[in-house]
Amino acid sequence: MKKKMFTICTVLLFLAALCLTLYPLISNYVDQKYASQIHTAYQEVMEQVDDAALLRAKERAFAYNRSIVPGASTEDAYSQEGLQAASADYDSQLDVAGNGIMGYVEIPKISVNLPIFHGTENDSLERGIGHLLGSSLPVGGENTHTILSGHSGMASQKMFTDLEQLTTGDVFYLHILNETLAYQVVEINTVLPYDTSLLGIATGEDLCTLVTCTPYGVNTHRLLVRGSRIPYEEAELLMEETVSEEAAASTWEEKYLQGIILGIAAALVLILIIAIGAQIYQSIAGSIGGNDHAKR
Repeated sequence: MKKKMFTICTVLLFLAALCLTLYPLISNYVDQKYASQIHTAYQEVMEQVDDAALLRAKERAFAYNRSIVPGASTEDAYSQEGLQAASADYDSQLDVAGNGIMGYVEIPKISVNLPIFHGTENDSLERGIGHLLGSSLPVGGENTHTILSGHSGMASQKMFTDLEQLTTGDVFYLHILNETLAYQVVEINTVLPYDTSLLGIATGEDLCTLVTCTPYGVNTHRLLVRGSRIPYEEAELLMEETVSEEAAASTWEEKYLQGIILGIAAALVLILIIAIGAQIYQSIAGSIGGNDHAKR
């Protein structure tokens, strides 16, 4: 009976460890599937919206960007302070589909294709990438600097975890309404959370900075990957030149694999301890039982 109970406990422990181990992988797969579905839905809506409505949405966004003073400071990409200072119509900007999505950010090198939502509050960052309120809307143009923020180091979602794999010269895209904007990475910096000196508008420039926490799992600093606008055709040529290069190993996948190995090792050690403990208990119980029998 005791042996049977030990077997049941071992199986249950193994199943629990397996569930905990597979959760991040399954969760990330579900999130990517969700992102893919809403991306497809977004594209379908954009195809159905008439050109006049798209033009009006762009003009509103351009007008919004013109109201931003070049060199004006912006809060940290994860701060909630100052959100009320933005224009009252911010939440409706670029939301032609009516689902709160501004567009999509695509980073081919690290296989990222995530929706962009208004603001950097938790609701936005848990579903995708957040646009930093107070920065330029992602429609491009001179005297603009769009800031896009995403989580990293999450156990259940990859998000911007692999952003550290980017290097100068890499390309990423913003899919906004019916247009695709291409940016080339020109500068990468690591700063303290309160340092926003690199997030301001540079006169005459069309910039987009991708922001996430760093180092992995510590999150004491911010990683800033700045891209400068280039013609779409030039970006495609650059992509063709680098398509044969071996993709960088995913930081998220590496950490997940390490977690699996550690989890399996811990489960085996625990099972071994339980087995040894059960063996010792049986030996002691048998010895006591034998002594009692001898006394009788």
